[in-house]
Amino acid sequence: MKSFSPIALASLLAVTASAHAALKPGTHAPDFTAPAYLDGQPFTFNLADALKKGPVVLYFFPAPHTTGCNIEAHLFSQAIDKFKALHATVIGVTAGHLDQLATFSRETKYCSGKFPVAADKGARIAKTYDATLFIRPGWSDRTSYVIAPSGTITYTYSSLDPDKHVQNTLKAVEAIEHKTGGK
Repeated sequence: MKSFSPIALASLLAVTASAHAALKPGTHAPDFTAPAYLDGQPFTFNLADALKKGPVVLYFFPAPHTTGCNIEAHLFSQAIDKFKALHATVIGVTAGHLDQLATFSRETKYCSGKFPVAADKGARIAKTYDATLFIRPGWSDRTSYVIAPSGTITYTYSSLDPDKHVQNTLKAVEAIEHKTGGK
């Protein structure tokens, strides 16, 4: 049997813990208000107000203009009409490169001005959602939540790979729609 040094074992446990730290379905989503941008225009995003309109897909991402985050934003922008047809609001939240959010929100190859992105200075919001990046403290992890209009988290997905976040959250929103009959 191989033995691990105490430092290696602690590192392995910390990585494992961070991969499972996200809030679980059934948990009430912490409310928040944050400065945000939609198509380059600033506004204030309020989760409680968005939930009055339907489900919310809240996805945390490490930083705009980074490879995985660019891919994820582009995939959300391609699927935004499907989310809107289900009365769902999509909001991306990040603690990284906040000075680039306005530009990122309007760039055709990323958000395309189709959904907002919010600034999370100091990862304050990410911390309440247990969605901070272990390898870069103070930044958001790549974690997606689907929140029902009641404020309850119905789905959680954490993976630094951006490829499955959109399809998984869309299925979770469709499940809410199916369960409520579109109400």
